[in-house]
Amino acid sequence: MHALNPSALTFPSDAAARTAPRTENTATARTITPRSPALDFDAVPRYWVAQSALATHLSNGVNMLFPAGERFFVRSVRHYLDQLDDEALRAQVKAFFGQEGRHARAHERQFETLRAQGYDVDGFLAFYEPLLARIEAMAPAELRLSVTVALEHYTAIMAHGALTDPQLAEAMHPAMARLLQWHAAEEIEHKSVAFDVLARVNPSYRLRLAGMGVATLGLAAFWVGSTSYLLLQDKRAGRPLRAHDVTVMQKRERSILRDVFAAGIRAYLRRDFHPNEVDDYALAAEFLVDAGIDEPPAAQA
Repeated sequence: MHALNPSALTFPSDAAARTAPRTENTATARTITPRSPALDFDAVPRYWVAQSALATHLSNGVNMLFPAGERFFVRSVRHYLDQLDDEALRAQVKAFFGQEGRHARAHERQFETLRAQGYDVDGFLAFYEPLLARIEAMAPAELRLSVTVALEHYTAIMAHGALTDPQLAEAMHPAMARLLQWHAAEEIEHKSVAFDVLARVNPSYRLRLAGMGVATLGLAAFWVGSTSYLLLQDKRAGRPLRAHDVTVMQKRERSILRDVFAAGIRAYLRRDFHPNEVDDYALAAEFLVDAGIDEPPAAQA
């Protein structure tokens, strides 16, 4: 028996699969704009979410995944750029690249704050980034794109929560709230781009589910790993978890497992799923104006 070669996997676009995803030509209706808002992390305290180590490191942990993850998203979609004959979608894809690149650089700037606070960020990155690169090298291009689509779905869910949960915003240090809410608004703005590319490349339902499986396992494992890595450093430095850390999480109305992973999978399993079924584009636009990142529509030329 020959060993399985992941790069040889194929997902035929059979007749049933062709009708699975509902694609929408949203490119002509929406503009995606890469932005570079002013961000200053100098005054961010060690525990910047409700003064809780656990809540803070859950956020720091996913932030540590973003730069390499977003560059993976860009590479996965760029692989198919020349195959797209829809000029409006091509324009959205290029703007998607610009937004994701700016997100990656902004989160890397926040890493400097963690380093200044005494955390070893680079030890985790030295494990995570090469492992992600090896997984990427093994996976076929269609599966990489499908994984990107699934992870963009999860980030869109988290983004929606970040912009609709006043409790979360109030609990954060303002500088980090600005970073995460700007990121969230742009994630909503481009949430359908990778999905629409996949629908044109290969609309196989099996491929979409395979990507969701890999994405879910990978995100959960890496997020648990990064969070645990930071919490362990606190423990070794004489800063163990306190009762307050657990209480803060127990008081949260939103649950990562229930409201991100379970809700995301449930929606994604439907054959007719499309990211645009949650119409929160106005929500993102409103935040960008309220935060002073975008000008009000009436003031635009």
